[in-house]
Amino acid sequence: MRRPPTTSHNYQDMSKEDYNHLRAISPIDGRYRKRVSSLGPHFSQFGLDRERVKVEIEYLIKLGKLKEIPISPPASRLRGIYEEFELEDAGLIQKIESEGYRDIPPTNHDVKAVEYFIREKLKDENLAELIPFVHFGLTSEDVNNLAYMKLIKEGTGELISALVSLANELIALAEENSDLPMLARTHGQPATPTTLGKELSVFLSRLVDRIENILASREKLTGKLAGATGNLNAHSDSYPKTDWKEFSQEFVSDYGLRPNSCVTQIEPRDNLAGLIQSINGANNVVLDLARDCWTYISRDYLAQKQEKSEVGSSTMPQKVNPIDFENGEGNLSKANSDLEFLSDYLTKSRLQRDLSDSTVRRNIGVAYSHALLGYIGVSRGLDKVGPNEKTIRSDLAKHPEVLAEAWQTALRKYGHSDAYEIVRDLTRGVRLDEEKIAQVIEKLPLPQNERARLKELKTEAYTGKASEITMSCVKEAKATISELSL
Repeated sequence: MRRPPTTSHNYQDMSKEDYNHLRAISPIDGRYRKRVSSLGPHFSQFGLDRERVKVEIEYLIKLGKLKEIPISPPASRLRGIYEEFELEDAGLIQKIESEGYRDIPPTNHDVKAVEYFIREKLKDENLAELIPFVHFGLTSEDVNNLAYMKLIKEGTGELISALVSLANELIALAEENSDLPMLARTHGQPATPTTLGKELSVFLSRLVDRIENILASREKLTGKLAGATGNLNAHSDSYPKTDWKEFSQEFVSDYGLRPNSCVTQIEPRDNLAGLIQSINGANNVVLDLARDCWTYISRDYLAQKQEKSEVGSSTMPQKVNPIDFENGEGNLSKANSDLEFLSDYLTKSRLQRDLSDSTVRRNIGVAYSHALLGYIGVSRGLDKVGPNEKTIRSDLAKHPEVLAEAWQTALRKYGHSDAYEIVRDLTRGVRLDEEKIAQVIEKLPLPQNERARLKELKTEAYTGKASEITMSCVKEAKATISELSL
């Protein structure tokens, strides 16, 4: 049935492009596109082609500085080719690859299409004398590995920024709740008290450590420029007086990567695998945080801020579901699945190289996108919750039996080697209340003043150094974050 005309919505004002996301197969390019748009320049086909053009142009410029090669590339004009690279340029590269262009037949090869694109640009700039030196002596992987590694390095910065924002949220929550006593649970059972701030500070400490690990791994990313089988054969044969190994190392270093000279056609990617594993480790911390927050919400320890218009359940209007933590958990789990596959697969290749890694490498951005969505989800979740102090204190008061640890430790202090067994026999299977606790303590073979002290001990005061540890973690995290080179 045809929709009747309406004036309440501006459907007629929306172009077909506004609905393109509804046709996307992947939720990354559909439902979640706006949330991960910051990764687009680093992991889209447009971003990849632009970076490939940059590698080729910078290589051509560097060739022009060699004494043996008789060319003088105008650097600023050439750099304009990638600095002013537009969607139409990426479209032309795709056209050259799949359909052909002018007198160029379809290449069916993406890097060769980039080379022909640059040739066409040089013709337009009246720089045809440079064309023979475009892609001179290179294999496609010389271009691809540098482009991918540089984009991954930059894209990782987006993840680090999101993780730092998440860490700052944890700093605020841990600091605010450093003194709030809370029942701890080990194996799901009531255990000696902690504070809410201390619980959060553990995640904070873990996360900051993982961020540092990612930063260190990012700086280890390597690249190569070494020809078809890693030996600079064509370069050395054509211009034997040039130190091509030094040229290669300088070029890769200037491009922002660590040069790796001992390669085959491909750079082995062990350091890329290390970076991916570092991100996986950070994801595990955030995933753990999401699950614990979900559990605290289910126990009413954390209360969610309610948005008036937000729909919790489609049938139970009173509910507010922890959707941000659930979304975060799902996306982080998906990211880790992809990252584990990538770190394993990308370090393997048959002989000098096979092309299976080419299609796999294109999915790194998908894994990064799911990770970023996970960070955003958990961050939004943290922004919407606050402690339900009444429930937290009430639950702690219901479990005075957790003080049994203090009783048996006092017995040890006074020389009783069977302290554990004494307390166990007096408490196990017994529902303890204040009256019963007083009776149990009175039976302990301790000095009267020690029994009196234990009778006055309250669960909310039995938090040890939780508050001090929390504030120490917060201070250390603040200092580390302020020193990070993002």
